[in-house]
Parts: sequence; C-alpha cells; structure tokens
Amino acid sequence: MDVEPTPLAGPALQGVLARMPKAELHLHLDGSVRVDTALELARSRGIDAPRDWAGMWSALVAPEHCLDQADLLRAFDLPIALLQDAEALERVAAELVEAKAGDRVRYCEIRWGPLLHVERGLSLADGIAAVLRGGQAAAARTGIEVRFICTALRSHDPVANVALARTAARFRDRGLTGWDLAGREADFPDPLAHAHAFETARAGGLRTTIHAGEWGGAEQVRRALAIEPERIAHGPLAVEDAALMGELRARSITLDLCPTSNVQAAIVESVESHPLARLARAGVPVTLNTDDLTVSDVTLTEEYRRAVEQIGLTLPELWAIDRHALDVAFADESTLARLRAEFEAWGATVPEVSGG
Repeated sequence: MDVEPTPLAGPALQGVLARMPKAELHLHLDGSVRVDTALELARSRGIDAPRDWAGMWSALVAPEHCLDQADLLRAFDLPIALLQDAEALERVAAELVEAKAGDRVRYCEIRWGPLLHVERGLSLADGIAAVLRGGQAAAARTGIEVRFICTALRSHDPVANVALARTAARFRDRGLTGWDLAGREADFPDPLAHAHAFETARAGGLRTTIHAGEWGGAEQVRRALAIEPERIAHGPLAVEDAALMGELRARSITLDLCPTSNVQAAIVESVESHPLARLARAGVPVTLNTDDLTVSDVTLTEEYRRAVEQIGLTLPELWAIDRHALDVAFADESTLARLRAEFEAWGATVPEVSGG
C-alpha cells in the first residue's frame, strides 16, 4: 500500500528548496543590481544617488505595494542611469549570474533592454557584448547555464526596435537566444506596433516572448497572442478568462509568472491570492520566477517557498513547474537534455518532491 509522504514545512521545506536545482526564465538585469555595487558605481560615475547603504537600498527596492505597473517601473530609473558603460554592464551581469548560482539556479535566462544603456555613447553592439561577456565568464566559474534575452521597449520607435533586433541576432551564437517586448502597457497597449521587430528577430534565429498583463487584465494577455510568442512574461489574470486559458493550453504558450513582483505592480492583491496554483491546475503552462532580484528583494528559493506556504502549491506541483521550464527554455536541446537528466536524478532522491 502506497503511503503519501508527510508534507514538509518550516526548516525542512526550506532545506529541500535550497537544494533543489532550479530554472529561471524571467529575470531582469537592471532590476538585479547589488546595493554595494550600486553605491560604487554611483560614486565612480558621479551619478546623483544616495551615498549610504540604507538610502541606496530604499532607492533600488520597490515598495511592497506600488500604485500600478508604471509606478513599479520607476524603480528602474536609477539602475539604468548606473549602467551606461561596458564595465558596469559586464560587472552587474557577472554578479547576477554568481548570485543565481549561489541559489542553486542551474539554468537562467537574463533579459535587458540594450537601447536603455546607450545614453552616454556606448554602442548597441558593445553594450550587448559586455553583458554577454560578464554573464558567460561568471557562468564558466560557477557551472551554471545562462542564456540572454534582448528586450525591446513598447515606448521606443518601432524602427529603432527593428534595428535592435538585427543587432541582437548577430549575437545568437554567443548566447543571446531570445527576443522580448516590455514597458508601460497602459500607454502603449498594442504589441503589433512592433510586429516588424518580432519578424526580424525570428528571421535572425531568436526565440520570442513578450511582457503582457501587468496592466489591462486578461484582455491584454489575449492581445499579446497576436504577436505569436512562445512564452508570455506575467499574464496572471488570464485565469479570469476560461477561453483564454484554453487558447494558452492549445497553443502551448507558457506564462512566466512572478508572484512577488505581481503584487508590487498591483496586478494581484497579495501573494496568497496569486492565481499561480489555479492556472497550473487548469493545465495552463507556467513557470515560477523572481522577475528582479533587487527591485523585488526576493531570491528564487524564497519565491518557491512562498508558492508552497502562501499560494498552496504542493511540492510535486512545484517540482513539475520547475521541470517544465527546461522544456520551454531558449537553449539548445543538448544543453537542456543534460539539465533534465540532472534534475531528474536529484528529484528521484527526494520522495516529497517526486510524489513517490
């Protein structure tokens, strides 16, 4: 007779989650700058910013409850001002990879908007190269697998985003494998304004995702489907539209969810009310992510723990979501097959995770 494992809680749960190999697909570089690094960059670059740790922490970490998406995005103004040269971009990319490796993240995709980092004369190509160089050097030191996603902004000129897509595609063989669109949805709701940029990115071999549903609810998620993305960043309120959930299932479009960030952006009222579990149990493909290490002040292990203790996922459900990330990641199949084998070998040793 099979006996169900006793659910883990407290330190036992934390221990399992800390050891669990993880995959993270929704992670922003500029939202993940270390406080100490920000202080050094501000001093050395002459940026108008707080000069003490507490003040810098307050400037970089967004409030637990912002008014809306636009209010949350203000937390990115200072990091972007700090990251206007190749040295800064390379350093922050390396530090983010190191932080993820320390959290048992075995695979991560880091996204950033290269057009946001050219205000002081840095070229697009040099900026992209710096991020890849820093991230890949840290990956080699730590053993983590990392890929990169180029993010265009809804507010930018569509012609400039087409040029960005062409430049980004030149780095596909150096680890830049994805294309994204992000920014203020309320002001720029229609992703089809950037359809040519998506076409250019796909022609260059880049995989596609899009931010949607941080404003406008399920209808805004549906609008994003017109761009034919492989994945959608956010979109939790798709849960309010049964037909939309059916379309996401039918088209195998994954929602890369970030509960803590979604609360900050006022998409959902609380972590406890986040629809992650409801979406997963309805068969909608989902992954679980932090969005931003610093702006949201959360590690992936902490986000996983909140998913179990506050949202109500079981450990086997969480493990399935973690594993699913490797099936939709923007990496080559040989890398993903190796990671799947590593994950499965670990899961087989932990009955509370595997459900055995």
